[in-house]
Amino acid sequence: MSHPHPELDAPPPLPQQALRVVALGGLGEIGRNMTVFEYDGRLLIVDCGVLFPEEEQPGVDLILPDFDHIADRLDDVEAVVLTHGHEDHIGAVPFLLRQRPDIPLVGSKLTLALISAKLGEHRIKPELVQVAEGERRSFGAFDCEFLAVNHSIPDALALALRTPAGTVLHTGDFKMDQLPLDGRLTDLGGFARLGDEGVDLLLSDSTNAEVPGFVTSERDIAGVVDQVFDRADKRIIVACFASHIHRVQQVLDAAAAHGRKVAFVGRSMVRNMNIARDLGYLSVPGDLLVDVRDLDDLPPDEVVLVSTGSQGEPMSALTRMANRDHQIRIEEGDTVLLASSLIPGNENSVNRVINGLTRWGATVVHKGNALVHVSGHAPAGELLYVLNMVRPRNMVPVHGEWRHLRAHAELAQLSGVPKDRVVIAEDGVVVDLVDGRARVTGAVPCGYVYVDGLSVGDVTESALKDRRILGEEGFISVVIAVDSTTGKLLSDPELHTRGSGIDAEAYDEVLPRIQSALDRAAADGITDPTQLRQLVRRSVGRWVNDTYRRRPMIVPVVVEV
Repeated sequence: MSHPHPELDAPPPLPQQALRVVALGGLGEIGRNMTVFEYDGRLLIVDCGVLFPEEEQPGVDLILPDFDHIADRLDDVEAVVLTHGHEDHIGAVPFLLRQRPDIPLVGSKLTLALISAKLGEHRIKPELVQVAEGERRSFGAFDCEFLAVNHSIPDALALALRTPAGTVLHTGDFKMDQLPLDGRLTDLGGFARLGDEGVDLLLSDSTNAEVPGFVTSERDIAGVVDQVFDRADKRIIVACFASHIHRVQQVLDAAAAHGRKVAFVGRSMVRNMNIARDLGYLSVPGDLLVDVRDLDDLPPDEVVLVSTGSQGEPMSALTRMANRDHQIRIEEGDTVLLASSLIPGNENSVNRVINGLTRWGATVVHKGNALVHVSGHAPAGELLYVLNMVRPRNMVPVHGEWRHLRAHAELAQLSGVPKDRVVIAEDGVVVDLVDGRARVTGAVPCGYVYVDGLSVGDVTESALKDRRILGEEGFISVVIAVDSTTGKLLSDPELHTRGSGIDAEAYDEVLPRIQSALDRAAADGITDPTQLRQLVRRSVGRWVNDTYRRRPMIVPVVVEV
């Protein structure tokens, strides 16, 4: 379970004229964003994203929100509102729609195009409701107004949710870039208008709550990108999020200005950029793009590759290039531009990729040595600005780890929100808005749901623990044949080791211990295979620990004859 709360009981029934808010992801973590609103027995979901696994979750592809809380209430869901098209906000939608395919998906044009392409891969045809900033739509008792916000992907929206229990403003992910590349500003006037009307509960992006000041404009990146192109005399490889259309546009503009051709690398990059170009969010001169298969026909100083893998994802194009496991091989003199910030937890993976690229002779330009990325999230100065405009009666920080949530809560108190009306919640914690007051009223089960290949939810924490042991300590298998009646050994035990660092020559030390233990068991009349397996496991485990100070997985196999 990701965030157990033994101190909290199950919530009581929701009172009349009250609104319930339950985050099933996104609180206490960066990713897996999903919030469920309940009023009068009906549900509205905002976002449904994934979390990417870390090193201690070997073999896991994705981590989903835990749908158990609403699994038997899917018919009560009015709609899923998607604030924008990032994976941590839309990536789990296919897994939710497997359980009820006709849930309406509400979002902007680009967001719905991205999720439609993803659902097409899952062979799901969704029911789409396209909205734009300035629109109001009702879904049951939920009156939704959509406001423009600036983020690191076009067409992001904030949501003003009006119910008889009160008005909620959910900012989604946002920042307040005053010179955005697409000219689409965060609707501060709309935020101020809602503040004048009265906002009973503010749910606001906390990712950069610890960062002082105001965000740097995306336009400031263009000069740095241009300098990288000026200095590079061979290929340029740019790695960024497959959804960062603004950054890709800057790269395309720089490539056109320097007489270079551009190829997209990575399935998600190719798919998303084709969607963005078709919808008019990406401007591409007619002869600028080339197929990656045609790159060998161009001189290196005329080539730009735009790739996935800025976070060091194991199977991404850039990581495979760094490992010399990709059709594109890094050569001496190549320039690699990592045009993204680090998601917390990915530092080691990204550093490995940088080292791998450098090993093959590439010059790597990244956030640590150049201004090559601007965050898509509002820092503390902008968060205070919003708090002062909206003047919420209650506030719940969202989208962030614990330190981000707590820093945002402190900003809310500084802006005048009473301390007892600032609620720091985690995944699964239930917050009820009753008579204009937000309080924690309980918790619901809310664990990690792991996707491993085609398996969804079958991988448990116990299985992950076994995988970590196998990866770090290896395993020892012990095969013994015993008489089914007497329990006596019929032949010498067989030992097999993998990854444990134990040589076959060392078996002579432990085999007598196993034989002696089994002889004693037979003398005591112990013939049960389960007890014999435990006896072997203890004998071998004690020897390995005493001799090697290691704790490999020990797999005894008892064959009864």
